[in-house]
Amino acid sequence: MNCPDTQKLIHAYADGELDLVRSLEVEQHLKSCVQCAAERNAVQSLRDALRKNDLAYRAPDSLRNEIHRMVRADEPVREDAPPAGRIQLWFWRLLAAGATAFAVLTILSRSVIPGREPLLDEAVADHVRSLQANHLTDVVSSDQHTVKPWFAGKLDFAPQVRDFAAQGFPLIGGRLDYLDGRTVAALVYQYKKHFINAFVWPSAKANTAVPVLVSYRGYSVINFDANGFHYCLVSDAEGKVLSALAELIRQN
Repeated sequence: MNCPDTQKLIHAYADGELDLVRSLEVEQHLKSCVQCAAERNAVQSLRDALRKNDLAYRAPDSLRNEIHRMVRADEPVREDAPPAGRIQLWFWRLLAAGATAFAVLTILSRSVIPGREPLLDEAVADHVRSLQANHLTDVVSSDQHTVKPWFAGKLDFAPQVRDFAAQGFPLIGGRLDYLDGRTVAALVYQYKKHFINAFVWPSAKANTAVPVLVSYRGYSVINFDANGFHYCLVSDAEGKVLSALAELIRQN
């Protein structure tokens, strides 16, 4: 067995899913190939890590036993069976289905905002790009009276620019960016070692009562409307940090 064939089977081998012959062939190759053995070790380390952290969840024994019992029930419940037996079986089936649906909805509610996935994708991508390309700012200044005039003539609106250094969010500068199908202003703030991109563009909506904060692809993102503008804040800082900056923007 060569390296390409072995690497295709590494995951199945680590999970014990290969038949005896294939498993022995892979094992023999791993003894003589350092590269494939290292790949096997990496896969094994990943599996071990996933079991140890909070991504792993062991179902209660009572639920596991009940599911096993239901799976083993090959014969349908007879119509002449006691009513209590039929009710109990349907109760557990409904309970299992409800638990699954609840888990799926909980995961979705923590991950996305219905209808706003494209905006979240773009905002996070713009934030990451600004850091990777070392292009956080087109105008570097902590003076709001320098940053705001810089946008004049470059946008069809005049963004509100505030420096919140006294509250722990110094203004670093600003730049032009593209988001939600239009050119927007990107105001850059800093919180300790974290950079925050505050994307701004006009909005006809009323002020948001409660800003919408989500965790998306490892970044905190908060959207809200205030003073005739829509704001989308993105950072790798904690959500409570973005919420604090959002509240400062809403009040000023």
